[in-house]
Amino acid sequence: MRSPEYKIVPDERRISRRLLLQFGALGALSAAIPSNGFAAVRRHLRPERSLAFHNLHTGEHLKVTYCVKGKYRQEALARIDHILRDHRTGEIKAIDTRLLNLLYALAESLDARAPFHVISGYRSPKTNAMLRAGGRAVAGKSLHLEGKAVDIRLPGRELPVLRRAAVEMNAGGVGYYPVPDFVHIDVGRVRQW
Repeated sequence: MRSPEYKIVPDERRISRRLLLQFGALGALSAAIPSNGFAAVRRHLRPERSLAFHNLHTGEHLKVTYCVKGKYRQEALARIDHILRDHRTGEIKAIDTRLLNLLYALAESLDARAPFHVISGYRSPKTNAMLRAGGRAVAGKSLHLEGKAVDIRLPGRELPVLRRAAVEMNAGGVGYYPVPDFVHIDVGRVRQW
């Protein structure tokens, strides 16, 4: 004689204690893991943060405290947006504060006193398309278009040292361009080329 087949249907409204504990443990674990690999950056951040830039295309210099007591200063951010603008078109875009914090942490880790030399900050769609059409190795969906990338040099630091320090930050993309003499840094996914 065959035993009847029973189908067990869980009550979806009930959450077992075990499931609740599993969700709690998962939540605690995810909170402990730094998002986007910014642990090395956070280690260097102070409540007051300053950056210095020299735009090689416009000749402009800027030294500014962009964060005071953990609060971003809008006037300072606007000045950074201006110096990192598309020098070809004059277009300005807000630069991602994560990128600024990454640059700050990078300068701190290298004990840098010189300003970052900027080759490219924000890049407008028009400029990006022009560079691509001219045969330059420029991504079609470059993070420069979003204010999330910068191409830099750092006087007093060899390019391989700057690259290695950026890679150790583990906080985004790092591109190494020894012939044009710059390092690309962005706050996209962690990768290097």
